Amino acid sequence: MNIPTVISDLSWERIKDRSYQYALLMRLHRPIGTYLLLWPTAWALWIAGQGNPDTGVTLVFVLGVVLLRAAGCVINDYADREFDPRVARTKSRPIAAGKVAPREALILFVVLCLIAFMLVLTTNGLTIALSLVGAVLVAIYPFTKRHTYLPQVFLGLAFGWAIPMTFAAQTGEVPLVAWLLLIATVLWATAYDSMYAMVDIEDDLKIGVKSTAILFGDADRMIIGSIQVILLLTLWIVGNKLELGVFYFLGLLVATGLGVYQQWLIRDRSPEGCFKAFLNNHWFGAVIFAGLVLHYWFAEGSAESVVSAVSGGF
Repeated sequence: MNIPTVISDLSWERIKDRSYQYALLMRLHRPIGTYLLLWPTAWALWIAGQGNPDTGVTLVFVLGVVLLRAAGCVINDYADREFDPRVARTKSRPIAAGKVAPREALILFVVLCLIAFMLVLTTNGLTIALSLVGAVLVAIYPFTKRHTYLPQVFLGLAFGWAIPMTFAAQTGEVPLVAWLLLIATVLWATAYDSMYAMVDIEDDLKIGVKSTAILFGDADRMIIGSIQVILLLTLWIVGNKLELGVFYFLGLLVATGLGVYQQWLIRDRSPEGCFKAFLNNHWFGAVIFAGLVLHYWFAEGSAESVVSAVSGGF
């Protein structure tokens, strides 16, 4: 084998290795975070689009969800680079394991954000302005666990900010229903990420990372359950204001059952049970979306009520 061929093979091997490490850093092998970001965005798309969202807007936001979730994972691991090596569950992550340099991670984060911003540039001015707020939320969230016991709330804001952006892109305005959905998403993220934080509570206490799981203490299950009740009430208000039909409320009923199941999973606060409860939230978001899709497919006269509600008539 001649020297140019050897150099070419080495370069190809390095490209494959870097691509693999970057994929791990972006958590492409663990799509649960993408799902949890996608469902509220999908709720907003279907409501703002009255069951028929614009194809271009849908494409922008679906791709944006993937890109911003990946960017969030990258900046999270960059922020946690001093802590992850000391936690069993995270010590094998690319930065913690020394497979990706912090500087590389920052460059990757910027590239992902720029690509997402290029997508947003295809929308309108209000959406672009809102996207700047969203970028700040994504960037600061990983650092909130150093200074506040409420990083889960900031995660909800970062995940939910796609909702007002979606309404702005689809309708040119951000009505009250968008803010109600944002509140619901913040509540939902606070509940499910508190379950996730319960998995790492012992390690977090040792290394000084803050979370709602630590803040709630022995009242964690009761507080998470209360948040879930308020979440379901908020989603019921959304359905009531928009005069959504039986399919939506059936979806809400199934979601209520899933919330009860999640409470059962975390009953003894075992890491395995808490992690299963966290993962189960994918189905919570999915059944709400399914209820919306079925409503707009089959409910008669729903379009007029949605137009009235979105225009601020409630």
